[in-house]
Amino acid sequence: MGAEVGAQAARSRALAVLRIRGRALAVGLLPAAFAVVLAAGAATGHMVGDGWRTARWTVTVVALVVLAAAAGIALVVARARPAVSPTVPIAEERAPDLYRLVRDLADRLDVPAPSAIALTPDCDSWLEDRTHPAHGPPKPKDDEGRIPRDADDPGIRGGAGRGRVPAAPVLVIGSPFLWWMRVGELRAVLAPVVAGTGPSAHPDIAAARRFVRGLDAAVAVAAAPGRGPLGRVVLGCVGWVVRLLLRSCRGHAGEMERGVAAAAAERAQTVDYGVRIVAQEQVGLAYAGWDRLLTRVALPAWRMGRWPSRLDVGVVAALTELSRRDRLAEGFASRLGERPACDLLEEPGTVDEAASLLAARLFHGGPAEPGPDWAPVDWQEYPDEVVDRKWRMDAARLHRVLDALGVRGSVDPASPEPEGPTLARVMDHLATATRTGESVAPVDPEDATVPAEDLTDAADTDATVSPDDDSTATADLEDAEDREDTATALLAAGLSAESAREESERPAPPVPAAGQGPDGALWDEGMLPLFPLQPPRTGRELVADHVTAMVCCAAVDTAGAAPGLDWLDGPSLLVDGERAKDLTPRVLSLVEEGDPEPLRAWLTRLGIRPEKPVRLV
Repeated sequence: MGAEVGAQAARSRALAVLRIRGRALAVGLLPAAFAVVLAAGAATGHMVGDGWRTARWTVTVVALVVLAAAAGIALVVARARPAVSPTVPIAEERAPDLYRLVRDLADRLDVPAPSAIALTPDCDSWLEDRTHPAHGPPKPKDDEGRIPRDADDPGIRGGAGRGRVPAAPVLVIGSPFLWWMRVGELRAVLAPVVAGTGPSAHPDIAAARRFVRGLDAAVAVAAAPGRGPLGRVVLGCVGWVVRLLLRSCRGHAGEMERGVAAAAAERAQTVDYGVRIVAQEQVGLAYAGWDRLLTRVALPAWRMGRWPSRLDVGVVAALTELSRRDRLAEGFASRLGERPACDLLEEPGTVDEAASLLAARLFHGGPAEPGPDWAPVDWQEYPDEVVDRKWRMDAARLHRVLDALGVRGSVDPASPEPEGPTLARVMDHLATATRTGESVAPVDPEDATVPAEDLTDAADTDATVSPDDDSTATADLEDAEDREDTATALLAAGLSAESAREESERPAPPVPAAGQGPDGALWDEGMLPLFPLQPPRTGRELVADHVTAMVCCAAVDTAGAAPGLDWLDGPSLLVDGERAKDLTPRVLSLVEEGDPEPLRAWLTRLGIRPEKPVRLV
């Protein structure tokens, strides 16, 4: 009963959207109708005379102009390519068990099966309409390059007819769900999603959705840059009309989608209701683990030109670690004995690699294909290939900035300079300059890696850089405490400038040709990254990160420590096989208060020699 009520409400809203479309069509045809009436009157001798002739020609010209404008707008709406979510398509031969599960679920719900299945590197699942001709798979060509007339488009139930794209929507599944969830949980989570194909198959709802998606795509076309003066004027008028129509049907379209969702949820109540309650808890847990894995683990690798090739496997490891640490999550680890949903794939490793590469593309803007500067990295190689390299790159950047500031390797002018970069140089500089509040004298700009005038200017103003690269530092000097800490401010400004310089020298990722990569031709390459992960950091946070990297390098080179990977916190320092958890507050004490004693005591306890030179990149 509830499903029928929701479906009926969705149909009524769809009819309201179609009525708006009909009124827009009527407005475009109304001048032509008047012109036809006047022409018919003249032909029958009822509307003769100079006045009628003038009116007839005036209305005819207006009708032609309005018809041309309406035809142009209709052409833009019809040819505009609706936005499509970037996904990894999964063919049936690559996941026959998954397709069989979806078909059985559709049969139990008595709804049409989705036309295809795709994966997205996100913790969500939905149905996506890809009935636009531009979204269909490329049709096969003969030896002469022509498309045969009997070329069919495959779907879940086979061919969809001559020259047609599948009518049913595509089922998009979040890839973390397949690795963390069990088969029964995945079925329960997908039940309300698959049930949405029932209302979607109604002709009125499908037509209303196509109209709204066409308007939305036309707005994007009208707003696209790179047009000439005439094109901007014409498309500006088209965009104004399309936005007016979109505003008129926005409320009805929203209520229509709510009705479809309500109908689908009510229909899915009969399928695995008890399991779905438990599975929803796993959805929230998977989302938390996925977000933590991307921001703490994957992002440092992406910013170094490496991309972890098994992100979904990492989600399982991260959530298992969470289950070990959190008593509230202890019950989730017992689920690992059941069959995971990734067993429904024939080659889960290949699919995980494709989803991991797409995640790097979406969240970081990396290249679409692996290359010399964009290589995959396994989790076993992550500590050496990512963590250790990141620490040494940060330490090298820190010492380049200190060189630009003219900081000596030793506080005592009579002492000889050390043979290489040392941790003692960093500690002495922050402790001495912060306690005294004295500024460091800049050196000759020609001898500095970072221009000294850039450091001074950046220290006097707020410096914020792009959040999608290593230059996401902010020299936040707005409050009085930051303004007094000249050493930290200058150091943060120099690190920001150096990071920005390194990022500007990095080559831009190549744009793939049409059709390459996952759904490569269906979304705008210029919008990447779609979801940047790294928020801006304050100057003190930036300095603290670089000082921590220097401490870790000293620990590895002088005390036998090792780089490690914490699934929830990212790069970590391992001392005697245990994670060093008490380093951060001691570094902050040095950076914020200029007090090196807590850090010095920690180094002494672990046998770390700050005066010894460390190896940099």
